[in-house]
Amino acid sequence: MRFDIVTLFPDCFTSVLTSGLIGKALAKQIAQVNLINPRDFTTDKHRKVDDEPYGGGVGMLMKPEPIFTAVESLPTLPKREVILMSPQGQTIDQPLLRELATDYNQLVIICGHYEGVDERVLHLVDREVSLGDFILTGGELPAMVLINGVIRLIPGTVGKAESLKVESFEEGLLDYPQYTRPASFRGWKVPEVLLSGNHAAIAKWRYEQQISRTRQRRPDLFKNWEEKNSDQ
Repeated sequence: MRFDIVTLFPDCFTSVLTSGLIGKALAKQIAQVNLINPRDFTTDKHRKVDDEPYGGGVGMLMKPEPIFTAVESLPTLPKREVILMSPQGQTIDQPLLRELATDYNQLVIICGHYEGVDERVLHLVDREVSLGDFILTGGELPAMVLINGVIRLIPGTVGKAESLKVESFEEGLLDYPQYTRPASFRGWKVPEVLLSGNHAAIAKWRYEQQISRTRQRRPDLFKNWEEKNSDQ
């Protein structure tokens, strides 16, 4: 998987891309991340990437020319998706991450900044993606989340691929509670069923816990899960 990140602040990605499983995945060339600065594609002596919005208003907008030229400088792989990180976009969720990890071999991610990008940049874009219904100073943090979520789904990143199938959101439910040693800590004990060795009973308990936890903590998810399963 190839990631091309168009960002005014490439240094923001240094720690994220060299740490933990993501750093190991990149070192093993499971994925490749390229950082492209639109300033490198400006033509004026001040390397200007922003300007005032037509019609007035507060703040500055990113100009279209440097972004277009930056994206057009990139190679185009057969299955490419160009994404603009934008609060107006589709909210990141697990199905989206899985789609991107499965259906594409190149993601071009444009990070907006200031008050956003010139509307004409959308002619470059296949979809807009959002971290949620709130505003940040730029698209770099949401882009990091997207990259992390996609790379961990690529085979070879996570040691035990089976673990990806039983985590939160994969089946529309939150994950079940998990425990490790010691069996008793400050008076809190591990549920007896987990110590029983009875795998059928453990599986049943975990499934019941997923349903209960989702109903309690995320009634919106539970409603969707309930409707989906009532149709089966």
